[in-house]
Amino acid sequence: MREAPWSGRCTPERRGASSTTGCDAQQHRREEGRSRGPGHTVSRPSAVREVPDLSAAPRRLAVLGSPIAHSLSPALHRAAYAELGLDWHYDRAEVASGELEQFLAETVDGTGTGTADRPWRGLSLTMPLKREVLPLLDTVSPLARSLGVANTVVIDDDGRRHGHNTDVDGIVRTVEAHHDARPESATILGGGATASSAMWAAWQLGARSFSVHLRNPMRAGELTSLASELGGDISIAPLTELGTLAPLDFVISTLPGGVADDLPLRPRSGSSILFDVAYEPWPTRVASTWSADGGIAFSGLDMLVEQAVSQVRLFTGRAQEERLDDEDRVRAAMRAAVGLPETRSTAADGVGAAAPAAEAAATTAAATTTSPVA
Repeated sequence: MREAPWSGRCTPERRGASSTTGCDAQQHRREEGRSRGPGHTVSRPSAVREVPDLSAAPRRLAVLGSPIAHSLSPALHRAAYAELGLDWHYDRAEVASGELEQFLAETVDGTGTGTADRPWRGLSLTMPLKREVLPLLDTVSPLARSLGVANTVVIDDDGRRHGHNTDVDGIVRTVEAHHDARPESATILGGGATASSAMWAAWQLGARSFSVHLRNPMRAGELTSLASELGGDISIAPLTELGTLAPLDFVISTLPGGVADDLPLRPRSGSSILFDVAYEPWPTRVASTWSADGGIAFSGLDMLVEQAVSQVRLFTGRAQEERLDDEDRVRAAMRAAVGLPETRSTAADGVGAAAPAAEAAATTAAATTTSPVA
């Protein structure tokens, strides 16, 4: 079992892992790639990297979290692996806070159903596990380490676990697909793990100052540290003070569904963006109000697809920035699985990334019988 505790950003790797996966990798990658933030780069390899052949044996994957019955991740990943011709099973498991270490020991490392003939390949993590997983990993990518958040675990054949963050990819690619956004500042609602990813994504998109609003401002410590690492300015305030703000240009809401419904958010112009990670039902009340006032609103369903595309890259042995073979075809299958149109549409009508079939897809996904992950 992994013994070294998680003690913050940029600490030595666990269990004798290579230093190139830790702090040293941050400098190494800055030198070899194009920086997209401290500790995170897009590499430009000079030669084509060989992708391992993982198609010979069946594999097992799952999404973990609580609550998890509503998750659309099984629908997304099953569609991707079917399109890729892989005999991989992707399930869901209810794992509450404090239960992850036992689940990994008994189900992933132990003798969980089907483990012997269908080895584990990866895990997707949702609330409340994205921070809890860090001390249970053998290596952590520079981005996940800087954020203190991992939503993806790649499992080697020898059982070693490697943590990554694909939520930033999901936000950035969604916004860039719909809008040529280069915000100077960003308003972030919420203070959890997804809010950290949202801040980094906003930084990649151009923001250098952040206004963070959350129910309990005392929980903003992680975001304050992250803003400092990014070299950005940050202000912290309770959600109740949103009504005193001038109209806004770029807002990312990471609040649970319904919490943001009655918040007094106003767009500054017709190009002002509200990115609401909620997607069921869609549009949310706050998105409808934003759109009615002339702004552009995006749902989190496109983000869910895009972060899953990056997960599929990692699970199939590629680097996070390395495209799949015929990735457009795989993405189209994933989008269809959750009721989105084949191509990422623009937001001409004010409410972009709308998912008219998302609620039905979520209901179907929750009702689908899967083999228990236990």
